Amino acid sequence: MSEMIEKRNMYKDIEDEMLLTKEQIAKRVREMGAQITKDFAGKDLTVICILKGAVVFFVDLIREIDLPMSLDFMAISSYGSATKSSGVVRILKDLDKPINGRHVLVVEDIVDSGMTLSFLKENLLSRGAASLHIVTLLDKPERRRVPLKADYYGFTIPDAFVVGYGLDYDELYRNLPDIGILKPEVYEK
Repeated sequence: MSEMIEKRNMYKDIEDEMLLTKEQIAKRVREMGAQITKDFAGKDLTVICILKGAVVFFVDLIREIDLPMSLDFMAISSYGSATKSSGVVRILKDLDKPINGRHVLVVEDIVDSGMTLSFLKENLLSRGAASLHIVTLLDKPERRRVPLKADYYGFTIPDAFVVGYGLDYDELYRNLPDIGILKPEVYEK
């Protein structure tokens, strides 16, 4: 009974049917980890997590990559507490170590307009990375405003506002283990 109450409380702002279950996500993360392991074998790999949204995906993904790697973190903002990108990208937390000569894998939660990652890709390549690849859990190609394609992606999703598995609305819902569509009445207040 308490599990049922807990689930009802955690999911009350989500549309009735989950877009992606934790089981579907885990399976796809394992597949991507295996492919990345194969593709980066023998390379000096630096994996960069884009905070905060990608942290859950990042943690699960790096455990599926069977290679030596260094880890780093960046925080970038183009949303604030809004539901749509402002188009202005700001680096809030930069890398701790140089990436020159390293093969860089940027881990992002979602590619939407592509503007943030396009900016980031140009910025990191200018720092001397040997190569730069992008892995994203979710891809929304309908929303793309700049030509950008992730090298690895988990799922293509419709143009809807999604939360869970690290994705948030106003810093809430990141801890949901599944990914669901947020009811519009929550963010249209």
